[in-house]
Amino acid sequence: MRKHDHRFSGGVAQDITMDCVDAAGQAMKLEASLGYQPSDPYAVTVTFRTAGGDVIWTFARDLLTRGLTAPAGEGDVHVWPCLNSTGRAVVIIELRSPDGELLVQAPALELTAFVNRTLALVPTGTESSQFDIDELIGQLFAV
Repeated sequence: MRKHDHRFSGGVAQDITMDCVDAAGQAMKLEASLGYQPSDPYAVTVTFRTAGGDVIWTFARDLLTRGLTAPAGEGDVHVWPCLNSTGRAVVIIELRSPDGELLVQAPALELTAFVNRTLALVPTGTESSQFDIDELIGQLFAV
């Protein structure tokens, strides 16, 4: 699969290859896509492409941003910088659910580039200006 990044519907998307690390420390490649939409300015999505179908996780953009340089997260999502077995800078993303746990490592440069593109669209601190409260109310009461 050819990696690329692109904008979609006013947002940012980027294909990325991550390493899924099992309990024994063995890694296998896992194709994924990162996504960001200004209409949901606080969130990023990671879509893991598996043989059984896509698995989508949504979590705070701020969590991913902070996890690029220091351990971050509580609860179901933790992110922290690390070096892989070859000394390459990676970011570890740990996802937990009642069904299990997934630990992936992604190239730090690629995650940083993605985060920087999201920040170019919606800088930190301006997220609330992206909400259209009238549209949200209309959606809530639409029948």
